[in-house]
Amino acid sequence: MTTEATASTEPLKLLSSEGVSIWLDDLSRERIASGNLADLVKDRHVVGVTTNPSIFQAAIGSGAGYEEQLADLAVRGVTVDEAVRMMTTADVRAAADVLRPVYDATAGRDGRVSIEVDPRLAHDTRATVAEARQLAWLVDRPNVMIKIPATKAGLPAITEVIGLGISVNVTLIFSLERYREVMDAYLAGLERARAAGLDLSSIHSVASFFVSRVDSEIDKRLTLLGTDTALSLKGKAALANARLAYEAYAKVFVGDRWDALENAGANRQRPLWASTGVKDPAYKDTLYVDELVAPGTVNTMPEATLNATADHGRITGDTVTGGYARARADLDAVEALGIPYDEVVRLLEAEGVAKFEAAWRELLAAVTKSLESKGVDGE
Repeated sequence: MTTEATASTEPLKLLSSEGVSIWLDDLSRERIASGNLADLVKDRHVVGVTTNPSIFQAAIGSGAGYEEQLADLAVRGVTVDEAVRMMTTADVRAAADVLRPVYDATAGRDGRVSIEVDPRLAHDTRATVAEARQLAWLVDRPNVMIKIPATKAGLPAITEVIGLGISVNVTLIFSLERYREVMDAYLAGLERARAAGLDLSSIHSVASFFVSRVDSEIDKRLTLLGTDTALSLKGKAALANARLAYEAYAKVFVGDRWDALENAGANRQRPLWASTGVKDPAYKDTLYVDELVAPGTVNTMPEATLNATADHGRITGDTVTGGYARARADLDAVEALGIPYDEVVRLLEAEGVAKFEAAWRELLAAVTKSLESKGVDGE
């Protein structure tokens, strides 16, 4: 790597040295085949990959790199659901192979690639568990993580899937209350796995706490209020929410219950900062990276945010653990203006599930069209 390139990635090196694992929030077949993913691992401190229905919709919807497999699937006359499953798991399997050295070097902590259960199953516990088992079997790589949404139905699914020894990325977490329920579901799953005699050290999990969407919703309401007090709170709620989530994490993974599991080889469920690309161009594009530095966390970034951090991120050490009182004050101030926290986070969870469902349906429609164009009905 050139001196210039080394200098340009210094913030990423600093971020990693602070105990933050950098994961890429994107995947495509073209990114794998071109060697771009391998380059990001080598040059940009990327140690994991996350996917979601929107990412696959963008990748497969473009068609780039999928033509040959689509032709084979069409000849076989598979359903559109099977076609999508075959393409997405193939990409995740290939990405997992790229990241396998990282997985081995970190004893399974990093080197992970996440794939989400069909978002249409978000409110069906039994179907979510069945889908998680199927995805783990299809990808067939030890460094895969199955993404399960943190809906009410998702909570018992998390416990059951962890209890089976499958590593889980819990996604679409917005509220502190739900986050605590997610951590409890993880601990219950570890206890189930221990009772079944499984090796707890091989089970890993992250809890994806969404950031920027909180500011998007609350800022919109603050702008409508329009007072000086309201406007002064813009851009503060998401960071406050995430910092209090880290406080909750620190309180859960201590004490007798956790000690018994840790002594049996269990790993902490790390907080993962998701949705870290800023939505408001008025904010610094590395806001949700610079201001969420804490040991034992993951930050999954879209490539634009990764590049921005490499170029001008300002990593100054832990920016989370000293800010709990300020965080509580900021959320209290928002509530005092008549913006109810519980209503906002419920709305964001519902919208999050709906957005992923919509992206999945768009993907199914695009693949159906491709299969039909090759002379086979995809339904």
